[in-house]
Amino acid sequence: MTKTLGVLGGMGPAATVAFLARVQALTPAEGDQDHIRIIADINPQVPDRNRAPDAAEAVLAGMALRLRDAGARVLAMPCNTAHAQAAGIRKAGLPFIDMIAETTAAATAGGARKIGVLATPGGEALYTRALQATGVKIVRLGGADREAFMGCVYAVKRGDVGEGPRAEMKRLAAALVTAGAEVVIAGCTEVPLLLSVHEVTVPLIDSAEVLAAACVKACL
Repeated sequence: MTKTLGVLGGMGPAATVAFLARVQALTPAEGDQDHIRIIADINPQVPDRNRAPDAAEAVLAGMALRLRDAGARVLAMPCNTAHAQAAGIRKAGLPFIDMIAETTAAATAGGARKIGVLATPGGEALYTRALQATGVKIVRLGGADREAFMGCVYAVKRGDVGEGPRAEMKRLAAALVTAGAEVVIAGCTEVPLLLSVHEVTVPLIDSAEVLAAACVKACL
């Protein structure tokens, strides 16, 4: 019997919609009834995870409780940065699929010793701890490239997935490879909306894809 998946979404909306499509695409199904029931709270009003973490955690905790009460039996959140507020979500008492842990496991599975991360400051901090715990060296963007990355993220949030931000995200991924990254983690769910695996010369680990696969495994 399948378990109902509860999704804490809206951070941002485009990334959540893309994640839901990934779950559907990764589910082995012959017809409608073979798919996973999903209850999604796409809430763009969650306070900024970098600037107001305590307020964000309170809102996320409430979302988790409402998803549980609506029938969800497994929770997932396609936002890397907001995993810093996971404690509030876990108070709902349901299994919560840890996107950071799942993605770290996928990125280190091939034996890479230097892993680059494309993420917000909050997401980068989470991946730094997770990767260093496995003995892997993290490769980060530096200087103006950090601001350029956030510019790309906010471009997606305002609906711009055109050639400008696409070219910039490709450049930033290449900068990590030049700095020694043997694998690059797309550690923000906006990244794969601008960058494909074919545009990076080393393996690109899409955290949203990893989470979607974990959700299918947990719910089927």
